[in-house]
Amino acid sequence: MEQLFEYFRRKHREVPTDLIRYKYNEIGWEGHAFGLVGPRGVGKSTMLLQYIKQNLNVTDTLYVSADQLYFASHTLIDLADSFYKMGGKHLFIDEIHKYDGWSAEVKQIFDSYSDLQLVISGSSILDITKGMADLSRRIPIYEMQGLSFREYLHLFHGIKMDVVSMADLLRHDYAIPGLEHPLPLFNDYLRRGYYPFGKDVAFDIELAQVVAQTMESDIPMYLNANVSVGRKLKQLLMVVAESVPFKPVMQKIADVTGISRNYIQDYLMYMERAGMIAQLRDAVGGIRGLGKIEKVYLDNTNLIYVLAPKRADIGNVRETFFMNQMRVVGDVMCSPVSDFLVDGMTFEIGGRKKGQKQIAEVENGYVVKDDIEAGYANVIPLWAFGLLY
Repeated sequence: MEQLFEYFRRKHREVPTDLIRYKYNEIGWEGHAFGLVGPRGVGKSTMLLQYIKQNLNVTDTLYVSADQLYFASHTLIDLADSFYKMGGKHLFIDEIHKYDGWSAEVKQIFDSYSDLQLVISGSSILDITKGMADLSRRIPIYEMQGLSFREYLHLFHGIKMDVVSMADLLRHDYAIPGLEHPLPLFNDYLRRGYYPFGKDVAFDIELAQVVAQTMESDIPMYLNANVSVGRKLKQLLMVVAESVPFKPVMQKIADVTGISRNYIQDYLMYMERAGMIAQLRDAVGGIRGLGKIEKVYLDNTNLIYVLAPKRADIGNVRETFFMNQMRVVGDVMCSPVSDFLVDGMTFEIGGRKKGQKQIAEVENGYVVKDDIEAGYANVIPLWAFGLLY
């Protein structure tokens, strides 16, 4: 236990508190138990440690990672029991999916220690969602994604501003303090600003490792599959990465990858839940319903520039960014007449020369233009959608 406390206090001292992520104010921090999930590298652990540092007492709080050596000879229940008997009140267990059989022990801890707060987090969204199935009514699960353009400005350049509402965005009521020309920084964000570790010199290598770990370990582990499935998943991901964007035709995918067409839809769903891709559905059944998959994008633009930099089609980059940022604030679906339909509003995405033709007959239609600094009437700069969270 002593090593666990030393680890926690070192992390507690080192955690930065300059940027507080958008998800922070959406979490019920006072609850008896909750879970936090999200793709690898988006800052979940940092946010938990920030909350601890700003709100809890280190004498009755413990933060551990489930892949620590301690758990080679001790169980989660051992930890909870020992910590509770020492007067512990708040137990945070990170990387929970790396502990075999974690869900049964989490349930036992939840049921046995009513006055011990239990917080779990992990990067394997699939595994945690599956493991929490029988606890979902009692333990809420919060899902977090990477940095918005607004958060990137704060973390990378010290430019602070509040979230912009959709209403203010549509009437052009926003501005970035002290930044007259946002496009250079926006273009940098598209390449390396979605992940907090984008400031690292070896960012490209680190992100490639995140992809490899997700595709070769997280998803196959969830499926109880062998390494050959991981190779097929990576091949499928590269097919998506090199498309502009990818319109799924199952038989063609099967021919290119060697994956049975019966498995392709499931594989795409697993990749989406793991934060590697985003699937654009039509309006039938809503965003989480049974709508047909119209297009498949990489999850965010940083993945485009790392996985297929020579195929970084500007149109695909623009659409990927728009969908990535907007899905936090609304249900993004395929428009029957244009690019996207979001909560009754139609959006056509393009460059500075994009016209009004495709939305001319549409109520609540907007043209989203890249390469412009300011909007007017129903024309909105693409970069401004990065201020919504």
